Amino acid sequence: MKTILFLFGGVSSEYAVSLESAQAVLTHLDQSKFRPLMVGITKDGRWLHYTGAVDAIGADRWQNADCVPCTLVLHRGARQLLLLDGTGATRSFDAAFPVMHGKNGEDGTLQGLLELAGVPIVGCGTLASALSMDKDRAHKLAACAGVDIPRGMVFSQGAAPDDWNAAAEELGYPLFVKPVRAGSSFGITRVTAPSQLSAALEEAWRHDREALLEEAVPGFEVGCSVLGTKTLTVGAVDQVALSQGFFDYEEKYTLKTASIHCPAPILPEEAARIQAAAKVVYRALDLKGFARVDFFLTPGGRVVFNEVNTIPGFTAHSRYPRMMAAAGLPFPALITRLIDEEVEEA
Repeated sequence: MKTILFLFGGVSSEYAVSLESAQAVLTHLDQSKFRPLMVGITKDGRWLHYTGAVDAIGADRWQNADCVPCTLVLHRGARQLLLLDGTGATRSFDAAFPVMHGKNGEDGTLQGLLELAGVPIVGCGTLASALSMDKDRAHKLAACAGVDIPRGMVFSQGAAPDDWNAAAEELGYPLFVKPVRAGSSFGITRVTAPSQLSAALEEAWRHDREALLEEAVPGFEVGCSVLGTKTLTVGAVDQVALSQGFFDYEEKYTLKTASIHCPAPILPEEAARIQAAAKVVYRALDLKGFARVDFFLTPGGRVVFNEVNTIPGFTAHSRYPRMMAAAGLPFPALITRLIDEEVEEA
């Protein structure tokens, strides 16, 4: 039986989402095949070895007497967790499965730490994670691979107002202002007039040192799940249906006015082109393990790359598991396959 280190929580605005995803993954884990070693990372960055009930994680009730401070043993290949309780005890494991979203979990920082220690990672590595979190550089690499991308321009904090006003006029209104590196639509504003631009940039810069001004692409958002490293498997394409606004953080996790259609009600040839483009982006960004690749499908049939989530939401109702289930891979089997691929590679 293999022991898998599951990491959840983290110093991220997506801390709560990580807890829900981790609880779902652990609930559906085949414990006849894998032994979970659970480590929660608090909002202030403390690592705690958790031995309590899985169903306490999602509601953030896990930080209690069932926790012991811990840290990763960085000796390359050790694959051990050191308990900081004065005993010097360690816990060995075979691979790590980060179930963490956004900064300090999905952006390559945690992956770099694990790679430094020689720990096999379920999911993407350092470079792919960092590139995928960076909307501007991910777009440029996708474009080099022949995938259509939105028009956009990047501005650092302190940029001259004349410059970003001129860029906005060139892109045309409405447009979107986004942090270059942030997840779950944090810091994104839909701007419909020049008077809104300054505040939108300030909001984006609160989340990252660079802000992206991006054209509003007509049509609707679609996504495609991809699984694998050497051989790729794609899930069914889904569609985000909005009644108003855009797919922001609240809509993504409450679906107050939005709905997700899986499979997407589009032509088979459109779905096939989206799946093919997802594979191209996946390879261009050197992704492995799993990821969800999002696009816009325009009224004219253009498939325009939006972004990649290297650790997408992993609750049973999240988009990635639903797309894979629609393609014939139910949630428990999906978790097993993800881990098996990394453990076999290791």
